[in-house]
Amino acid sequence: MSDDPVVSLQNVEVHFEKEQGLIESFRSDPDVVRAVDDVSLDIGSNDVVALVGESGCGKTTLGKTAIGVQRPTGGSVRYRGQDVWDAKSGGGEIPFAEIRRSLQIIHQDPGAAINPNRTVMKSLTAPLKRWQPEMAAEDRRARVLRMLERVGMRPADDYAYRYPHQLSGGEQQRVALVRALLMNPDLILADEAVSALDVSLRVETMDLLLELQDQFDTSFLFISHNLSNARYLAEKSGGRIGIMYLGQLVEIGPADEVLGNPKHPYTKVLRWATADVDPDEAMDEAPPIRTIDIPDPVDPPSGCRFHTRCPVGREVCTRQSPTLEDSGDGIERDSDGTDVDRGHCAACFRSDPDHEYWESEPLDGTDEAMLDRANRSTNFATESDSE
Repeated sequence: MSDDPVVSLQNVEVHFEKEQGLIESFRSDPDVVRAVDDVSLDIGSNDVVALVGESGCGKTTLGKTAIGVQRPTGGSVRYRGQDVWDAKSGGGEIPFAEIRRSLQIIHQDPGAAINPNRTVMKSLTAPLKRWQPEMAAEDRRARVLRMLERVGMRPADDYAYRYPHQLSGGEQQRVALVRALLMNPDLILADEAVSALDVSLRVETMDLLLELQDQFDTSFLFISHNLSNARYLAEKSGGRIGIMYLGQLVEIGPADEVLGNPKHPYTKVLRWATADVDPDEAMDEAPPIRTIDIPDPVDPPSGCRFHTRCPVGREVCTRQSPTLEDSGDGIERDSDGTDVDRGHCAACFRSDPDHEYWESEPLDGTDEAMLDRANRSTNFATESDSE
């Protein structure tokens, strides 16, 4: 949590009603998908937060909520202390137009986000005409050309008058990045912004994002299903990795802490499944998970939502829902001798040595239950032999 966040999400919920057919709509109320459920997150100035999780875990919905594109059904989203949706209704001191300019997005598919019938120059000058109508046409053109040069599209005069289909995927993504940066935003949501690129281009694009972050003093909320990409961005920027599972934030902290000393069992699953996070780790072992089946977000499990797949779940996990608690592992000594908490938090009872979890019975199918069953079988066999 930040003392002066650019964007602050407090107990945010985003629930959707599932679509129904005509006949079904007369028979029952629509099911509700809990895409995001009670998430709090602060994003500071010049910050990088990389959200990681399985498809459908709610990370993109949370990202769009953070930049004011998706309205939450519960909780609040604030930009520099101003409630975003109060501003849209005409309240508060910061106009909604200013908030929208300050919170930008780079889509996963830049080709679909750029008008195919416009040249790069027309696509990039359009937002300048809207938000800075006093700027002269020649000044707009000069600014676009400078930005194209800055992201490595040289000669800029050549690229500026091409159409999107005349650009590669990486070049289209750079155009989308320029369009976002032209607004001088405080926060950019990069939604799977490198997932469609080749590996070499991914690293090049992520390096460019971080370079421009320093130049423009912009924060990034990076959405990815790839833990390696998230680690690369978070480590190089000194940012954080957040792990989402079934609509909830289950672990967050510095990359070296989250990946080097994961506290939530689901983080360990993602780490195991990403071979290049730790190439020396034995990958021939069984995955640290009981089942690959993901629960239904319409009817999520009670208690800890991961308990149905957790290899170390216990009976209390079916009744109680853990909250994000600071593990204390992120404490560092600053240059002036003071302790600085880097904020490694996990929503797991195992982080608390005094929780009743440790006295609770292991769930069927967990590692401990299977070990206990094996021990009982061994003891029974030993007793039978002695008789």
